[in-house]
Amino acid sequence: MSSAKEVISEVQSAPPTPRTPPPVSTPPSRMHSPAPGRSPLRAMAASPLASPIKKAVASVRDCLEEVGHITRLADPRDAWLPITESRSGNAYYAAFHNLSSGIGFQALVLPVAFAFLGWSWAIFFLTLAFVWQLYTLWLLVKLHEPVAGGTRYSRYMHLATTVFGDKWAKILALFPVMYLSAGNCTALIIVGGGSMKLLFNIACGEACLAHPLTTVEWYLVFTCAAVLLSQLPNLNSIAGVSLVGATAAVAYCTMIWVVSVAKGRVAGVSYDPVKPASGVDTALGILNGLGIIAFAFRGHNLVLEIQGTMPSSLKHPSHVPMWKGVKVAYVIVALCLYPVAIGGFWAYGNQIPPNGILTALYKFHSRDVSRLVLGIATLLVIINCLTTYQIYAMPVYDNMEAGYVHKKDRPCPWWLRSGFRVFFGAVNFLIAVALPFLSELAGLLGGISLPVTLAYPCFMWVAIKKPGKGSAMWNINWALGVFGMVLSFVLVVGNLWGLVAKGLQVHFFKPQ
Repeated sequence: MSSAKEVISEVQSAPPTPRTPPPVSTPPSRMHSPAPGRSPLRAMAASPLASPIKKAVASVRDCLEEVGHITRLADPRDAWLPITESRSGNAYYAAFHNLSSGIGFQALVLPVAFAFLGWSWAIFFLTLAFVWQLYTLWLLVKLHEPVAGGTRYSRYMHLATTVFGDKWAKILALFPVMYLSAGNCTALIIVGGGSMKLLFNIACGEACLAHPLTTVEWYLVFTCAAVLLSQLPNLNSIAGVSLVGATAAVAYCTMIWVVSVAKGRVAGVSYDPVKPASGVDTALGILNGLGIIAFAFRGHNLVLEIQGTMPSSLKHPSHVPMWKGVKVAYVIVALCLYPVAIGGFWAYGNQIPPNGILTALYKFHSRDVSRLVLGIATLLVIINCLTTYQIYAMPVYDNMEAGYVHKKDRPCPWWLRSGFRVFFGAVNFLIAVALPFLSELAGLLGGISLPVTLAYPCFMWVAIKKPGKGSAMWNINWALGVFGMVLSFVLVVGNLWGLVAKGLQVHFFKPQ
């Protein structure tokens, strides 16, 4: 009986994970499969067996149906791809991955949004965005396997294609999803490489005689370290990496806001929102603040992928451990985001630099805070950037290898897998060097990626779950989806308008 349960558990976590990919000499869909239409249990039941044996077969079948029913397998070749190569994840892994993707350097910019919006409106919009994101995250967790034992959507683009169709999925979802992966990896190189340079200056001191590396060289050092760490094969294998990154993010967020609050408010601090000369500038400032808040809540393009690493059966669906991990992760996220935003704005007010609270710490307290504290905080930022790079790059690795696997009908060899990851790192490095001002576009990029987080999951729920027209779920999801799309459009147009009106310090191939 226990062996029967194990068999069904493995079938339900389709596609199964081979311990070592077997050499394929026949199409994977026919490997180890019985003749079409010939179920072993049905064949036995149809044969002239004695009545006791028929009862035994019926008993086994009932047991199998109780544990979980057999469903059609997804493409078996998915078992060779980095996201679905291993399906041994659990609630702990889900918490590590969600925490790593849900908090990072973007949290340090939240006090800047408070400077544009003021206390009340900033806290209101931050809370609204957090609750809204948590709701849409719950929708995606449920949509991963909308019918128990049915198709599992282990990739965001797979779900988007199912709902919107291939053409519209590419138009609506492909760019923001690719930005959230590749764009975040590029931003992590800029932040991580710059932090390496800063750590060197802190450790070396003003009287250091060593010849410092240029900013581009530090970008290259960071990229090499990230590519070396990216050789871990699949999403489950980086669970420990995500734990380290999440721990580093929580540590430096806590350290930075505690030190800032402990040092007290800076001289001449003011909490009134920035008052530009015209009403147009005021509106642009508000939109920029909203864009920064939207940029802080990214990571939804990874929710389905994280859940895809878990086994699932009718009796033990994957959404149960996934949601447990999500709840733990986002409690910790809230305990980091709110103190950083509120404590940072309390300490620096509207004097907060555009790059956020970490820059403010160096600017106002580099003399009265020990180099050890500054060095540890900077080192933790570097560690978090290196580890977060891995989880955001994984969907791109998966997409690269899928092209080879589906064309050649065999697993990607190790040397080609490594080559893909080196190539992706090189592309990110070139973009970071060519567009070093990418981090200054936080408001614009937050508006572009907002539908992936706040709007599309609502439309996906309506399309797949088909709640009754006029029901509570139908009204809520349509309202949130339409409002999210309108808000995204306003943020994009407003931030573009602001860039045109104020200008952007464009310095191609000149990292500061």
